[in-house]
Amino acid sequence: MSMDKVFGIAGSALAAQLVRMNTTASNLANSANTAATEEAAYKAKRAVFRTLVEDETIGDQTRYAGSLQVVNIADDPTPPPRSYDPGNPSADADGYIYQSNVNEVAEMVEMTAAARSYRNNIEVINTAKQMMMRTLEVMKS
Repeated sequence: MSMDKVFGIAGSALAAQLVRMNTTASNLANSANTAATEEAAYKAKRAVFRTLVEDETIGDQTRYAGSLQVVNIADDPTPPPRSYDPGNPSADADGYIYQSNVNEVAEMVEMTAAARSYRNNIEVINTAKQMMMRTLEVMKS
């Protein structure tokens, strides 16, 4: 495998994990939001990935087989919890509010997993760079 493929695949994974971390941060920031209707309640966002099984060229950019691509940012379909709070300004006519369907513990696990994946891909890039430098040193000798 050529080094440009290694850098391309690892770079695509870095970009995808960054999207994953950003959606998780958005979920955590909106976890305390309330709304008067189930439809208006904040729904957790999930990054949907796709792994390329063959090389793709889009414009002048080639994405290599094994690269990770963000296909969509989807809403979590879990129904939002409803609670009775007639004093809340967001309460509906019956006194109920709808909270976001964000599970803060699950989001922290998601953030940790994304950060670890990000770090692993940084390590792939660093190792590939070291291999290139050693190859150049050997070729100089």
